Amino acid sequence: MDKQNNGRLFWWETDHTLYMKSKHTKVLIIGSGPAGYTAAIYAARAMLKPMLVQGMQPGGQLTITTDVENYPGYADVVQGPWMMEQMKIQAGKVGTELITDMINKVDFTKKPFVAIGDGGTEYTADSVIISTGAQARWLGLENEKKYNGFGVSACATCDGFFFKDKEVAVVGGGNAAVEEALYLANIASKVHLIHRRDTLRAEKIGQDRLFKNKKINVIWNSKVVDVIGTENPKTVTGIKLQNTKDGTESNLDLDGLFIAIGHDPATKLFKDQVDMDTEGYIITEPDSTATNIPGVYAAGDVKDKTYRQAVTAAGMGCMAALEAEKFIAVKESI
Repeated sequence: MDKQNNGRLFWWETDHTLYMKSKHTKVLIIGSGPAGYTAAIYAARAMLKPMLVQGMQPGGQLTITTDVENYPGYADVVQGPWMMEQMKIQAGKVGTELITDMINKVDFTKKPFVAIGDGGTEYTADSVIISTGAQARWLGLENEKKYNGFGVSACATCDGFFFKDKEVAVVGGGNAAVEEALYLANIASKVHLIHRRDTLRAEKIGQDRLFKNKKINVIWNSKVVDVIGTENPKTVTGIKLQNTKDGTESNLDLDGLFIAIGHDPATKLFKDQVDMDTEGYIITEPDSTATNIPGVYAAGDVKDKTYRQAVTAAGMGCMAALEAEKFIAVKESI
């Protein structure tokens, strides 16, 4: 304490933790995609008064998706951002406290569980639902971002239908790329699989199916260096390729480009807190969203590396809320 301050403590001299804002809830939901909002709706309807911390990208990946045509309940095409706004409104109406914050730290060794927000708010909870999602890996090209949703996609299952009888390309050499190419071959007139090496990393059974498909053309030792398109309307018309061996460049005319070089689950925050696989996906019990920590659940793309669909994420959000409700009921009965 500085004597020149006449014995007074200024704010910068105090223990900041004494002034940390604290909020408690029975169910804390971290993340706000289809999994998070669905979990919130179910938890709120169970009178658990959940808190949902929206994170850096409220609404998740669907907020950067244009046309959504494969989510049940909509006869007409809807926009991804609109759909997520509706989920948010519904979650709020049934009693969810929606919080604009980002969790920077968690501690699941404490009871109740602790999460610290970006602004210093401490959230404590009897149960936690992790629904922070995953992000597709991109090539990092300027025009790739520009035409995202206008011919560039990272999900053939989501957007393949829009390329019926059109020519498309898939970038990648692993299982995901092969699966995307085979899926698109049922829809598009022609599919080019572009790989920077001369061999694929995918499983042999998938490769055999790929090579036998007459609609698929593999372009070896090549990488995409630019996406070509028009402004009005904004749409992809082709790509520029570069040979990885001799550096020569060429253009390929096509209507759609699908990036299939992997996904990164947003789980760094939970490292050493819950069990994960080698790729960073949270491990849960079979047919469950329960992690290795009782009372902590994972839903959506943080645990799903297979389907990665809005509707499956929503289903897992429902599961997580129901499991959290049961966990709390047992806890309160003891």
